[in-house]
Amino acid sequence: MARIGLISDTHGLLRPEALDFLRGSDHIVHAGDIGGPEILEALATLAPLTAVRGNNDVEPWAHGIEEKQILEVAGLRLYVLHDISELDLDPATAGLHAVVTGHSHKPAASSRDGVLYINPGSAGPRRFKLPISVGELRVADGAVQPKLVELPCR
Repeated sequence: MARIGLISDTHGLLRPEALDFLRGSDHIVHAGDIGGPEILEALATLAPLTAVRGNNDVEPWAHGIEEKQILEVAGLRLYVLHDISELDLDPATAGLHAVVTGHSHKPAASSRDGVLYINPGSAGPRRFKLPISVGELRVADGAVQPKLVELPCR
């Protein structure tokens, strides 16, 4: 079984609870609005990391980060982008298994046309009354099981 950790919208705050959840991942995906290179450095110490640039990642450190990426991990083809409204392909036709996004700060998972759409929500500063959350994809025997987790805030 493979475990892909999902995080988004850290906005410069990497909570210890998020790090604890992601520890043990085989791969980590950050779906944008990172907030600083130190976030990526810390995540990369836990597992191989794929990250995309969010709309708030405008400083020079973020210029080399792609806005969208197709990633193959554990037999899955994932499309990672920050804002779902910028989806520029048909995931089912492209042979993708999942689309990972952020931006809304709202954790959500749903399936359409055989493709999983997952947003781990925001793991950074609280926005409005939305939860602080992360997610994961567990992959076994070609099947993927999504999980969203609300983190306790200290």
